[in-house]
Amino acid sequence: MSLSLDTRQGWPAELLFLLERYPRATWPTQQSVGVQFWLEVHDHFRRDCVGLEMAADDHRAGRTSVAQLAVIAAPRLRGLIAGLKGHHQIEDFHYFPAFRRHEPRLTAGLEALERDHEELQSDVNAALAALGELRAAAERATGHDVASTLALAANRYIDVTARLCRRLCRHLSDEEDLVIPLLVERGDY
Repeated sequence: MSLSLDTRQGWPAELLFLLERYPRATWPTQQSVGVQFWLEVHDHFRRDCVGLEMAADDHRAGRTSVAQLAVIAAPRLRGLIAGLKGHHQIEDFHYFPAFRRHEPRLTAGLEALERDHEELQSDVNAALAALGELRAAAERATGHDVASTLALAANRYIDVTARLCRRLCRHLSDEEDLVIPLLVERGDY
C-alpha cells in the first residue's frame, strides 16, 4: 500500500491499532483538551476550504464577477495558508517527533504526514500563483480578449485551489486517524 497523499486510501492495518481502540465515534466524548483543540483546528481548515469552494461556486453560477472573486478569494486563501503554515510547523518540529518517541509503531504514518506537508506546500505555492494571476487579470481587464483571459485566470485559480483543498482534507482526515487516538491513549502533549 502506498503512503503517498495522492494514492493513499487510508492507512495500512499496522498503523490503525490505536484507531481500533479509539474509533472516531468516541472522539466527541473525549474530555481531552488536546483532542478537542486538534479537531477544532482541523475543522477550521475545512471551513476555510468550504468558503473557498463557495466563492468558486458563486463565480461559476454567475453570481460574482472575476474581479469580485479575486477580492473575495485573497483574504480567504491567505488566511487558510497562514494557519496551515503555523500548524504544520509545530507538527513537524514538535508534535510528530514527540509522537514518534512515544509510539514508534506510528513512524511510517507520521513520516508520510510530514511528506504530505511538503506536497501541500507545492499546492499552496500554486494557489498563491494562481491568485496572483487572477488578481492581475482582473486589474488589467481591457481589450478585446478580456473575457477569455479573465475566464482562464478564474478557472485556473478555482482548479488549483480545489486541488489544494481536496488534498488538504484527505491529509487532515488521515492525520486525525493517527494523532487523535494517540492523544486519547497518551493524554495531552
